[in-house]
Amino acid sequence: MDSDDAPKQGLAQTLGLVLRPLVSGLVGSAEPLPADRPWPPRLRDTRLRRIPFPVVMQVIDLLIAVAIGFGTYSLLVHETAENGLWVSHGELGIAAFLLALPMALRERHPVAAWRVLYAAMFYTGMQHWLDVPFPPGGSVAGVFVLYTVAVRSPLSLTVGAGLWSVLGVLVVDRRTGAGAAVFVVVPLLVGAFVRLRQKTRDELAERERAAARELAEQEKRHREAEAVLKERQRIARELHDVVAHHMSMIAIQAEAAPYTVPEVPDKIRQDLKEIRATALDALTEMRRILGVLRSEDGAETAPQPGLDRLDALVWAARGAGLTVNTSVTGDLSAVPQGVALSAYRILQEALSNVMRHAPGAVVDVELIQREGILLLSVINGPPAKGQRASSLSPPGEGHGLVGMRERAAMLGGGVTAKPTPEGGFAVTATLPLRSAA
Repeated sequence: MDSDDAPKQGLAQTLGLVLRPLVSGLVGSAEPLPADRPWPPRLRDTRLRRIPFPVVMQVIDLLIAVAIGFGTYSLLVHETAENGLWVSHGELGIAAFLLALPMALRERHPVAAWRVLYAAMFYTGMQHWLDVPFPPGGSVAGVFVLYTVAVRSPLSLTVGAGLWSVLGVLVVDRRTGAGAAVFVVVPLLVGAFVRLRQKTRDELAERERAAARELAEQEKRHREAEAVLKERQRIARELHDVVAHHMSMIAIQAEAAPYTVPEVPDKIRQDLKEIRATALDALTEMRRILGVLRSEDGAETAPQPGLDRLDALVWAARGAGLTVNTSVTGDLSAVPQGVALSAYRILQEALSNVMRHAPGAVVDVELIQREGILLLSVINGPPAKGQRASSLSPPGEGHGLVGMRERAAMLGGGVTAKPTPEGGFAVTATLPLRSAA
């Protein structure tokens, strides 16, 4: 049974290969006209580039169509009169119009133009009004139309248009059919070659665009990673002063403890001496670490700020044109120095963002210290009327949200930043006063 079905399947496949182009030629459609068609490279530097290229092509096609229409009509009238054929001028005029119309349609509707031309050429050829099988104007239009069909249509439709055209030529006049078929095959082959080159060029351009997008994404990821590393380095440099202060206090207290209580045993004196030596060694190592982390312009030597400078920070924001309302709940003096430093930097960065993106806005700053957690919130409204956002960053800011999140994550907390329904922006931070082990 399988051996009997194999020839049938092969015959069906063969018929499908033959019939598919023929059916596609009858019912298929071309690809839509590209929205942006640039001028050819050699003409882009001329004055013609001021006119859209599709408009110029449509005008040229219309001029050719007018020439074909009038020329064909004149030829048909003259030939029918000389050959003694009585044909109404209206019929000849309609035939000439249908032979010229495809040139006007070929840019926007190439397949429809080919079908109209096919019908007009077949009709006039079967009437034998001329001494030649086909009107010369229709043949000229056929070359342009078939080329456009091949450039704008799938391969099956191009093959179908060629098969139908050759079949029509042979039906009208077998003697000159072979020569006339050349006028069908050549423009189709040229158009198919141009279409292949365009597709190859478009594929290469798309690959280049994809590579450019991938490179841009990689550069963006690299910049983000670099910003995180720089911000961590900056945070580490700032926290050096905090840790160094604590280590200095340990060394001083260990050295002073034996003198406050004269009867301290020698063993405890020795232990305190070792504690002091260990603290001094730790300070030395801290300075070495700072040397590794310092920036090209040197490490910062100014005292690191804390929440005790909150009023100065708010005053500076008001001096920049913001209306700042502050609310403090709880004892900020109980906040550890490292947490206070991070909180100050987060507030500074949030206010700097408001200065840049919403100048003149009303800002609500709230700090709540309770149950071992410091809560910060900076909520601003939209920019004041007549104010424009600046592309410049106020002095002293870090790396925006990256720096805020890094500082909060270092303490085991978190930062959220999102727009508000009123058109402003809200930054909230949760900072534990004691990090989990």
